[in-house]
Amino acid sequence: MVKIFLNGCCGRMGKAIAAMCKASPDFKVVAGCDLISSDELGFPVYTNPNDCDVEFDAIIDFSNAKAVPMINAFAVASGKPFVCCTTALSDEVVADILESSKKIPVFKSANMSYGMNVLFELVRQATKALYPESDIEIVEAHHNRKLDAPSGTALMIADVISEETNNELEFVYDRHSENKARDKKELGFSCIRGGNIIGEHEVMFISDEEIVKISHSARSRDVFAKGALTAAAFLVGKKPGYYTMQDIVAEAFK
Repeated sequence: MVKIFLNGCCGRMGKAIAAMCKASPDFKVVAGCDLISSDELGFPVYTNPNDCDVEFDAIIDFSNAKAVPMINAFAVASGKPFVCCTTALSDEVVADILESSKKIPVFKSANMSYGMNVLFELVRQATKALYPESDIEIVEAHHNRKLDAPSGTALMIADVISEETNNELEFVYDRHSENKARDKKELGFSCIRGGNIIGEHEVMFISDEEIVKISHSARSRDVFAKGALTAAAFLVGKKPGYYTMQDIVAEAFK
């Protein structure tokens, strides 16, 4: 059984992970951290992770950007594997997490869905086969409370495409300001915000004769909770280093 310290345990994703662990014989949340302490979750909740006196195997962070530096420092001090699921981090914080990976195993991804990470590999192969004959566009949709646009996952898809096109595509986020035909070396983003959409991403490869679409739709936030737990189990026993969901997905493509 993997014992989890859960940062952001009182948030929506934190509660989803806690509920999944209660139903699983393989995982147990033994302690958590959040701004407000709670006795309802069935494990001790600290407002400062350094106050924790409970033994655990790995840290999962699903909080917010401001909370990540503290939990990152706590992970290094404890010497435990660190799964960082929080998005919209500054370059400085990302650099600090990379530095931590020299001392502890670190798992970082803007999207913890296994299926989404399979999509990344499918997009990689499609780009090799269909570019430059096809124009490439990314469409993403999320709930109306999401702050960043494009989503971190959409940017990860774009990075995969860039790697396979020698970084020659220009990211275009807004076509309203200029009236001109689409350039062949554009990579366009379209962002939709509304209701309670959990997360939808579609990549379109558009030629004059046909359109190839690769898409992923998250039906439940449990998909991200499951991915975080999979990552935690994967990290236990690993050497210090920087790991991503692609390290897990790569095994399926061998």
